[in-house]
Amino acid sequence: MSNTKVLPLLEPEVPEAVAPCCPPLTERPFSAEEAETAARMFKALGDPVRLRLFSAVASHESGEACVCDISDVGVSQPTVSHHLKKLKEAGLLTSERRGTWVYYRVEPSVLAAMGKLLTIAPATA
Repeated sequence: MSNTKVLPLLEPEVPEAVAPCCPPLTERPFSAEEAETAARMFKALGDPVRLRLFSAVASHESGEACVCDISDVGVSQPTVSHHLKKLKEAGLLTSERRGTWVYYRVEPSVLAAMGKLLTIAPATA
């Protein structure tokens, strides 16, 4: 049993709409809780190996990637597993075991939420 905490990037009761963890940076200052949530997400992506793994999963043509397809990032397999675990703990990846392989996917809503966080609101006249 795991005691990991998944970041609340999205509100689960509204699957069609993207409800980011935090408002866009230009909308208003973050609350302490919002800043902590966003920092955990960006900290997970702050490592070059993790960013490459996240990108490999996100850009995989089927929308999910077997660990056997994304493990060529210049580190050993146990290190790949460690980094994938950190991405899962941050709520950025989900996984499913199929036989001996584990398949990872990035929920489209996570990418949308990350994009909204960094979006600059259009100027109003």
